[in-house]
Amino acid sequence: MAQLWGGRFTKETDRDVYLFNASINFDKRLYLQDIEGSIAHAIMLEKQGILTLEEKDAIVKGLSTIRSGLEEGTLEITDQYEDIHSFVEATLTAMIGEAGKKLHTGRSRNDQVALDMKMYVRAEIIEIDHLVMEFQKILLRIMEENLDAYMPGFTHLQKAQPVTLAHHFGAYFEMLRRDRSRLDDIYKRMNYCPLGAGALAGTTYHLDRGYTASMLGFESPTLNSMDSVSDRDYVIELLSALSTIMMHLSRFSEEIILWNSNEYGFVEIDDAYSTGSSIMPQKKNPDIAELVRGKTGRVYGDLMGMLTTMKGLPLAYNKDMQEDKEGTFDAIDTVKECVTMFMQMVDTMKFNKDVMRRSATRGFTNATDAADYLVKHGMAFRDAHSVIGQLVLTCIEKNKSIEEMTIEELKEISDVFEPDLYEEVSMETCVEKRLTTGAPGISAMRNVIAEYHNYLKA
Repeated sequence: MAQLWGGRFTKETDRDVYLFNASINFDKRLYLQDIEGSIAHAIMLEKQGILTLEEKDAIVKGLSTIRSGLEEGTLEITDQYEDIHSFVEATLTAMIGEAGKKLHTGRSRNDQVALDMKMYVRAEIIEIDHLVMEFQKILLRIMEENLDAYMPGFTHLQKAQPVTLAHHFGAYFEMLRRDRSRLDDIYKRMNYCPLGAGALAGTTYHLDRGYTASMLGFESPTLNSMDSVSDRDYVIELLSALSTIMMHLSRFSEEIILWNSNEYGFVEIDDAYSTGSSIMPQKKNPDIAELVRGKTGRVYGDLMGMLTTMKGLPLAYNKDMQEDKEGTFDAIDTVKECVTMFMQMVDTMKFNKDVMRRSATRGFTNATDAADYLVKHGMAFRDAHSVIGQLVLTCIEKNKSIEEMTIEELKEISDVFEPDLYEEVSMETCVEKRLTTGAPGISAMRNVIAEYHNYLKA
């Protein structure tokens, strides 16, 4: 059992206690951050005259060799070590001798793990943001290709007013835009370096914390050593942002599951992103969308676990905080996998535009426009609302859409109706006359799409 402590103790830790306490099985994924942070720390120690040039060079070369060995597979992290910090330090000392023991001068595992976790989360934020951006590009392509793909818009899962597929997908583009904004906010707020905070009260060594912060790409050092080692706000914020991403994907999943059903028939999921049944040969299941919807609860659980872990902790560091890693790693992995699979599924989906248009027409989504027609001809809106309600009821009884009613049938409902009604309630007119910013009309959508292109370039 390789540990970084023990002088105070008169007997070995119980084996089961050691295994219960150890974090090497999950924090080993922080090896790159631990090595990079250690290299920066060693360079700073030499700059400050705490290490000699020879000691610094030996440490940096040794750490670089460990990194190469791990990346090439010639070196293995085993559970012989308590955590990633003890693995790196023990391996370094075995490799270069006494100089390796000096690496930990002026720091504690508390600020070391805080640094490692911040650097890891920071890198993952960039990667997740890139994935979400790639998904936005797919949505934008679909929007550009479907400016005139008419479909029903819904409220309460009831057909409401006609929109386009471009407009509908634009709503998800906006959601992802806010998701990326949240990730950017978290990155800016967390990007302060805890290295040099020590266990909780700084150190008596004359460290240059600003120098290490700059080397590691941080804005500046953290300003309170107790907060530095006990802060996990950025983890909670990330888990919250990831939960919101998953919520958006889950809503999208629900719609695709509905649209893929025989009852809707709006989309057909590519065979490569569907599965079948072991007993029912006709089945083509939207398993990716269902799994994304299901995994959303998993990410929510990671967030709730972290909030619960942190809610009663006194300052400063407590061992409870070791629980920040597994849930965060799990949430990050889950979101990255879900975004990747989901956007590939959407990218290869076939849209049944004729079915969508027929659904909008048969669903009386143009009823509001028919009421507006009557208002334009002098009828009070409340009366127009009642007349169109009667018209819809008659259409249902006759199994017709409003457009399929003859002018004679329309005039039996109201003498105000004239043949120009057909043009007024066509899908094209209903959508195209909605030209306010954010509306589904083609010219309005083209303006939004141009803005989205500029946004993605930026």
